[in-house]
Amino acid sequence: MKDLKYLAAFTLPISAVISLNFNGYWSFFTPFYAFVIIPVLELLLPQDRTNFDDEERGIKMNKAIFDWLLYLNVPIVYGLLIYALWLVTSQSVAHFEIVGITLSLGIVLGTNGINVAHELGHRLKTNERYFAKFLLLPSLYMHFYIEHNFGHHVNAATNEDPATAKYNQTVYSFWITSVIRQYISAWKLQLKILKQNKSDFFSQKNDMFWYLPIQTIYLVLVWYIFGLTGMLFALGAAIVGFLLLETVNYIEHYGLLRTKLPSGRYERVKKIHSWNSNHVVGRIVLYELTRHSDHHYKSSKKYQILDYHDISPQMPYGYPTSMVMSFLPPLWFKIMNPRIPAEMKTS
Repeated sequence: MKDLKYLAAFTLPISAVISLNFNGYWSFFTPFYAFVIIPVLELLLPQDRTNFDDEERGIKMNKAIFDWLLYLNVPIVYGLLIYALWLVTSQSVAHFEIVGITLSLGIVLGTNGINVAHELGHRLKTNERYFAKFLLLPSLYMHFYIEHNFGHHVNAATNEDPATAKYNQTVYSFWITSVIRQYISAWKLQLKILKQNKSDFFSQKNDMFWYLPIQTIYLVLVWYIFGLTGMLFALGAAIVGFLLLETVNYIEHYGLLRTKLPSGRYERVKKIHSWNSNHVVGRIVLYELTRHSDHHYKSSKKYQILDYHDISPQMPYGYPTSMVMSFLPPLWFKIMNPRIPAEMKTS
């Protein structure tokens, strides 16, 4: 039964179904659930710092149930997307209800979409990587696959990494710099990969080139079936989805920097270069993303066997609570800045 605890990740899509099916302020139930109910639960429930022993880890690693819990997100995300598009374009929905539905769907696109795509994008199987890209499509963030795998995991916790927030940088500033710089970085990485493989720009191996028509066709198809209102709604939900991802990026490495060596290279990524959390609710609904240091230690390690490390910096609250905190920069700085090692503040 403990293996099924990750079914709790589907409470976010369930909350979105509630938002879609009830009128009035219920349209905002998903953001209320994600950023009020979950944080309260995290404050009430104890943290879990336990790790599996080698035997348990071996058993968990090979259990298919953990993979299928990820795959199930594909029909769920697309089913909710289509249902929401039908609802806002064919039913009588007030403007404020559309705002609530947009936020609700966007949260699902960011968590059960991009976050699951992040996990699958690190896998070795080709079909799982296709699932990852398919889940990134509704958020119009397919370039994340390239930049994250070939950029972020090389440059994390350095000034060269677009997805590492600087000391005293607000989340709102980070949204702008990270979104723009990650897209540019993805193109640079793609061109470098093409050069290494001796492939030309118009090669079928140029993923960045193909992402453009694929995402354009997606929006045109939505416009053709659901009209301009549907396309604008899909665009709004996509923005909410990728800004949710960028908020997670913000809290994952905020202010943590690797030392630059005399050679000009950086020290290797260590377990002290990511913020972690053992708050159980956030761990489960985000598929253990909050054990982030271990993920950077070995990115192909499956979510269900990620470990807690004593030396890893721990957030005082869970990821969902920390995201809410980041929306209030003075509060965020007051709580997090004293926790950053002094030598990293001046790096």
